[in-house]
Formats: sequence, C-alpha cells, structure tokens
Amino acid sequence: MPEPTPAPLRVLFCIGINQNFFDLPAGTGGPVWKAFSGMMDEIAAMPGVTVLGDIDDDQHMVGPSASWPWTCYILADVADRKTVAAACNLLRTTPVGDHLLWRYATIEARIGRPLTTPASVR
Repeated sequence: MPEPTPAPLRVLFCIGINQNFFDLPAGTGGPVWKAFSGMMDEIAAMPGVTVLGDIDDDQHMVGPSASWPWTCYILADVADRKTVAAACNLLRTTPVGDHLLWRYATIEARIGRPLTTPASVR
C-alpha cells in the first residue's frame, strides 16, 4: 500500500522592501517592480506551491521594512522545506539590471500548519 502524501506546509512569505529601493531616483523603480512581479509569478508557478493569497501593505505603511510589519506577504501551501528555500532563493537569483533583487528586498518564510479547516471544506 502506498504511503499517504504528507500534508503541505502552510507558509507565510514575509517580504520587506529595503532602503536601496527608496534611494533610487524618482521614477526609476520600474525595473525593480518588474523583477519583483516576476519573482512572485515564479513562486506561484513552482511545483509544489499553491498560493492561497497575498497582501500588500503599501497604502498604510510607507518606507522600508527590515522586519515586522513587512511590506507584503504571500500565504501558500508548499510541499516541503526544500521548496520553501528555493522560493526564498529567488531573491538571490532574480536579476535587476546589474544587481540582484535582494539588493532591494528581503524575504523571510514562516512555516506552520493550518489552524482550522474552513467551514466550506468540513
């Protein structure tokens, strides 16, 4: 009999935009946004990742965030820790001109489990 598939990890990717982004001359952040959007799309497309939602706090928080409260979040079910690490690594490998995305942003993954089952699933 095959072993049951392990439950996915519930992961909150916490993303902060750092001072380097805010130091860019006005109107020149477009390449960073393009790279950042691409990175988010890559996370969503990774095998073993199901994005449940995201939230951006940029209307109520202005400026860099090096820790909580973060600028934005992605809530996802992820197959395993290796996949979580690969998602975080995208900041190290996504190019932005002559730099990499981690020059402008930081990421932290909180790993847990669902607290409850939604009523629609019960």
